[in-house]
Amino acid sequence: METYTFEQLPQAVSLRHEKLNRIERLLLERQEQQKPDEIFNSAQAAAFINVSVATMYGKVCNQELPVNKRGKRLYLYRSELEEWIKGGRKRTADELRLVPQEHINKGKKYRRF
Repeated sequence: METYTFEQLPQAVSLRHEKLNRIERLLLERQEQQKPDEIFNSAQAAAFINVSVATMYGKVCNQELPVNKRGKRLYLYRSELEEWIKGGRKRTADELRLVPQEHINKGKKYRRF
């Protein structure tokens, strides 16, 4: 166990406080990750992705949305809808400028002179 002088106490307490905050954040993140995946019905899913129910059914019929079906009912997982939304991300102009360079770098062969 470390021994602190009176002058070192404020800094030591501050460091311990920061460490506790980091540990608390990590524990909260872990709890959120362990939550069971939320299941939406068609109306909830449509509201979540901000489209009408008819549009959502159209996307299901065109196999654009990940869906689970039991009988005549549709069930959609929140995590799958979030991944679907993230999958539609468009690249920025800077990212698009890097694409040709990536292809050039992949095709390069090293030569010995």
